[in-house]
Parts: sequence; C-alpha cells; structure tokens
Amino acid sequence: MRMRNVSLAGLLLAACCACAVAAAAAPRPLLLRPSSSGTSSSNATAMSVYFHADSCPQLETIVRSTVDAALQQNVRLTAGLLRIFFHDCFPQGCDASILLDNGERQLPPNVGLQQEALQLIEDIRAKVHAACGPTVSCADITVLATRDAVSLAGGPAISDVPLGRLDSRGPASSNDVFTLPPPSSTADELISAFAAKNLDATDLVALSAGAHTVGKARCSSFGDIEGPAGDDITRCITETCTASGSADRLRDLDFLTPSVFDNLYFIELTLKKNKGVMLPSDQVLATDPRTSWLVQGFADNHWWFFDQFKASMIKMSQLQGPQGNVGEIRSNCFRVNSGAAAATVESGLAASA
Repeated sequence: MRMRNVSLAGLLLAACCACAVAAAAAPRPLLLRPSSSGTSSSNATAMSVYFHADSCPQLETIVRSTVDAALQQNVRLTAGLLRIFFHDCFPQGCDASILLDNGERQLPPNVGLQQEALQLIEDIRAKVHAACGPTVSCADITVLATRDAVSLAGGPAISDVPLGRLDSRGPASSNDVFTLPPPSSTADELISAFAAKNLDATDLVALSAGAHTVGKARCSSFGDIEGPAGDDITRCITETCTASGSADRLRDLDFLTPSVFDNLYFIELTLKKNKGVMLPSDQVLATDPRTSWLVQGFADNHWWFFDQFKASMIKMSQLQGPQGNVGEIRSNCFRVNSGAAAATVESGLAASA
C-alpha cells in the first residue's frame, strides 16, 4: 500500500497540475414500512420493488434515458442529484419535501442546491405522468434518478430499490432541516447526527464522504492549508481557490476524477488528511479511530465501497418521519396539489396501489 500511495501521489500531482492549467483557460463544466397508527390510512402506502410494474411499466426506462441524456450535457448533475437525495431524505424521510418552492430550499443548509438537477426531476415527472398518468411520486423519481446518475457515472448498479413513496404535503420543519450536518462538523457531531437517523458509522463514511467522489464545493468550505506553503500537491489542489481569492468560487472535491463515481476520493483523503485541502467533515472521518479504518478500507477496496454505498443508499431511502409513508402524488414537483389536480392524482394513486 505504501508503494501504491507513493506512485499515486506522483500521479495526483501531475494530474491536478494539468487540470489547474486547463482550469485557467476554461472551468470544467429499501423497503419502507406502511404508516404508523394514527395517520391517514387512505394514503398509507406499503413499498415494493415492483410497485409500479403494472401502472407504469416503462418508468425505469424513462428515468434512466432522461438522466443519461442530461448527463451528456452536464456531468455535474450526478453530484446535484446526490445532494438533493441526501437533503431530502435526512430531515424527515424521502418525501420530495426539498422540491417544494418557498420551503426548505431557502434555509442555510440547503443553499446552493443545483437548479438544473431540481428541474431534471420535474422534467422526468412530466414525461412519466404523460406516459402513465399521475401514478408515480416525485419522491420515487428523485430516488430513481439519483440511483441511475450514480450508475451512469461509473458507480454501482442499485437494482433493489423499493418504490411507492408518497410526496409530502408540506416542507420539513426548520428544526428537521438543521439536523443536516454542515461541512465543519466534528466526528462526534457526524456520528451522533447519523445515529439519530438509525444510520451507523459505516453508513456515514459511505454516504457522506463517498458522495464527495463527484461534485464541487465552495472554497470557503475547506479548512486552512497546513503550514505556510504546503507541499507540491497541496499547492496544486488549492490553486483554484488561492488564485481567485473568492470564497464562493467552486473547487472539485475529487480533484483527479471529479466526474467519475469511484473510490479515488478516499485514496486522496488518506494521502491529504490534516492538510486543509479536503472538507473538514471528511478530514475528521479520516483521522478519528471510529471511522478512519473505514476510510482506509474504502480506499484499499473499490468493491467494498461500492457494495456499502449501495446498501447505505437503500438504507437511507428507508428514512421517514413519524407519520410514515403518507401524502400525495404531486402533479408538479414544486407545488402541492389542489382542486381538480388533487382529484386527478388521487385516482392515479388508486391505480398504482
């Protein structure tokens, strides 16, 4: 492993310096339970991998083809969908509450959600409803689109995703939204936040750090560079931020393969921990003994990371609020239903069920 890290360090230096020159010219483009007692039984829906098999057999083909076409135009959509999925599911379960206009997206933890990815979910919803009627929720579409984006970016194929989620009729509370851990979180805060959602340290490392194999973050999200100058790789990695002097400028998280879903971010993390060039919340995972063995393990074993990410993503898709799986199927992902639209969608819900 030591020889591998030495050779990789040289590769990283060559690659990131080459990327820095290019960047100067042009920037790079689970099974849910039925609702608990005391909830509206008329909309309580059990989950199944085959939930839409009869009502919308072309669902997965529509979702995957639309995501594939979108990624051909914008590779950043994988990261955008992953963040939407995480920010939707973590506060009160996967219920598409994050998609509602004038709701959660205005709160600080959700600032900067990718608009193109949000619109992609609504575009897919329009195609699905045109083909099948209002039988598929925005919540299901969000999960499927994220799953397919990960696979199309080189990540694991996640086939056993249960479906039948309903869309919430309102946004999550601010208290729930602020359970999302910020990039400055300590290891204790991260482990506690995930444990409160019945997610363990393995889920934490696979989902939180693992999702950072794609995408970008603002320069202000990174810590101070260790030492007055840092080593050659550190200077190379941070050139984007230090040259611009702008805290809002975006920098690749995985600086070697920023558009590919792989385990190289974990390898970079093991090489650059405590250097201030990775997100602080990931650096603490690489140094805390409760999680560092997982970071090292995922860096050493590409397939272990893929298998665990798949299991943890399905596990996260099981998160739900105290009301269980209740709600509606929105006729527009950005708004709750009302009037005639609500009646039409209720008939679609009956068809799916």
